[in-house]
Amino acid sequence: MSDRSLHHCPAPAKLNLFLHVTGRRADGYHLLQSVFTLIDRCDTLHFDLRKDGAIRRLTDVPGVPEEGDLIVRALRLLAAEYERRHGRPVPGIDVHIDKILPMGGGLGGGSSDAATALMAANHLWQAGLTREDLMALGLPLGADIPFFLFGETAFAQGVGEALQAVRVPDLWYVIIEPGVQVPTGPVFGAPDLTRNTEPVTIADFSKHIAQHQGLVQFGRNDLQPVATRLFPQVAEAVDWLRQFGDARMTGSGACVFCAFDSASVADAVLAQVSGRWRAWTAQALARHPMPSLLQGR
Repeated sequence: MSDRSLHHCPAPAKLNLFLHVTGRRADGYHLLQSVFTLIDRCDTLHFDLRKDGAIRRLTDVPGVPEEGDLIVRALRLLAAEYERRHGRPVPGIDVHIDKILPMGGGLGGGSSDAATALMAANHLWQAGLTREDLMALGLPLGADIPFFLFGETAFAQGVGEALQAVRVPDLWYVIIEPGVQVPTGPVFGAPDLTRNTEPVTIADFSKHIAQHQGLVQFGRNDLQPVATRLFPQVAEAVDWLRQFGDARMTGSGACVFCAFDSASVADAVLAQVSGRWRAWTAQALARHPMPSLLQGR
C-alpha cells in the first residue's frame, strides 16, 4: 500500500436498537429518534488514485448502476468541495468493493460504503476536511451517512443527523436475512405508519439498558408493523428469533436481530437457524475502524 492507494477499508453495518417516528416535517421528511450501533460485519473497499480526474467504481454491483451509487455521488461532492477549497481538480480515484451487506436490509450498507469512501478519499486527496465537514457533505445523500462518519454508538434525532454518543453493553447479535429487499419508500409512505411516538431522552434509553444489560431492547421499531405486513418473510424471521430474546427488525428492514451476552450463546442460536435463511453473528463495535487505520499510515 502506497500514498496512492488504500486497500482493505472496512465499511461496517449498523443496527437500530430502537427506531421511533416522532413526527413529519413540512417537506415530507420524517422526524426520528433511534440509537445506532456499529457491528463488525463489513463491506470492504479498495481505493487507488488515478491521474485523469475520473471517479470510477470498477466493481459491478447488481441493481446499482455506477452513476447512482452513493459511493460515486459522495466522492463527486467531495471532489467539488476539494476544487472549491484548493483551486484545482482532484486526481481522481478508482474504487473496488467486496460487497457482503445485503441491499434493502436495514443495515445501512450503501451509506456505510459512502462514508468509508469519503474518509479514504479525504485522506488520499489530502483534502483537509474535518469529520464534521464530511458529515455535512454526506447528509444530503442519506441521513445514515453522518452516523457512519460520526463513528460510534449514537442517539440520533431529527432526520437522523443530530447525533450524541451513548454507551451500550458489549453484546453479540444474531442477524437473519429474510430473503427479501424492503424498499424504504413504501414503508415510510404507508398510511398506517405510526408517526406520533412520544419523544424520549438519552437518559430514558440509558436507564433501561443499564437495568436490562441491553438484552431487553428499549422502545420499538415503528417501521416494523408496516414492513412485516408488506413482507411476511420479515414477520416469520422476527417470530422465529423471538423464542430466544427480544428480536426486532433494524431500520426499515428486512434484516432482524436479537442481542446476546456472549459469543457462545449467539453461536448456539445461529446453529438452530433454518437453512432457508442466511444468518450470521456479529459483535458490537465501540468505534468505526477507519480512523485508526488512517492514523496508522
